[in-house]
Amino acid sequence: MMMIGGRSPMRRMSRALFTFGLVAICAGAARADAVSDFYKGKTVTVIVGYSAGGGYDLYARALARHMGRHIPGQPTLVVNNMPGAGSVAAANYIYGVAAKDGTVFGTFSRGIPMEPLIGTANTRYEADKFTWIGSISNELSICAVAGKSPVKTFDDALSKPFTVAGEASGSDPDTYAKLFRNLFGAKLKLVTGYPGGNDMTLAIERGEVDGRCGWSWGSIKATRPEWISGENKINVLLQLALERSPELPDVPTAYEKAADQRQRDVVKLIVSRQIVARPFAAPPGIAEDRKQALRNAFDATMKDAEFLKEAKAMALEVDPVGGAEVDKLIAELYAAPKDVIEQARVAISGEAATRPSK
Repeated sequence: MMMIGGRSPMRRMSRALFTFGLVAICAGAARADAVSDFYKGKTVTVIVGYSAGGGYDLYARALARHMGRHIPGQPTLVVNNMPGAGSVAAANYIYGVAAKDGTVFGTFSRGIPMEPLIGTANTRYEADKFTWIGSISNELSICAVAGKSPVKTFDDALSKPFTVAGEASGSDPDTYAKLFRNLFGAKLKLVTGYPGGNDMTLAIERGEVDGRCGWSWGSIKATRPEWISGENKINVLLQLALERSPELPDVPTAYEKAADQRQRDVVKLIVSRQIVARPFAAPPGIAEDRKQALRNAFDATMKDAEFLKEAKAMALEVDPVGGAEVDKLIAELYAAPKDVIEQARVAISGEAATRPSK
């Protein structure tokens, strides 16, 4: 083999590759150290777009108790409730006001990503520019009424008047109530303005309203299990899904009740948000290393034995979706045909009564 300057070309190449690899390892370690140094001793605020006690709040608090261990530097995570406009207020805050350094992220309605596309709320964010961290679950939502209501089935809902609780335009309860009414002809009246899920549940208990749409089946199991198996169990009228859940084999889905393919396309566009049932996002513009640190910490928490034990004890469903998968889903939904988007917008529009102030 020809020698150049006393060394073979192969030996010189091997040494160069070793040096390059060493530099890459050192650079990666430096980035990890920088993230750890940044978060060490800091407090990370987790914004919840609803009042305390509801499903989104329970999921956020469970996450906050464990995720800090998996973020380099192990910061303290503190939950801050920010209800308003069906969590649009929290989404606007996270997107445009919160610090863009990785010390703030939060959760809001699963309908938030779709609101700029098909909703009517005053949004000040672009869904595809959020720093999506992930979703804890891929959930089933339903329309249901209290057991004492004369409305017992989907067909009853088309002929007997009843009331359902809502939060604000863009929230699941309002969106799905309007879908049920406008697309299928349900005789429902939407009473909106409740701060969160727990408030709507209490309204059903007090008899202010008959029921609720866009209601997480997992949240009911976690907060009111007696409403599923008790003597006065709720009447589930409709599954807001593309296929029936094994837990509700006798309840029809919105997809199967659609009259034709165009309606099925509209339903699919609206209910696909269920894939990101408990979403968490940070503001846009976060440094790439901190973004990855938050995503990695979220993914690690979803496998954390202590978190999973607590989630099981609280009856919280854990079926995670990663941040990159959320990015992909949003891109696909925003690529829907314009006529389907317009019909979806019409299907979830319309007036709603406002909850009287106390």
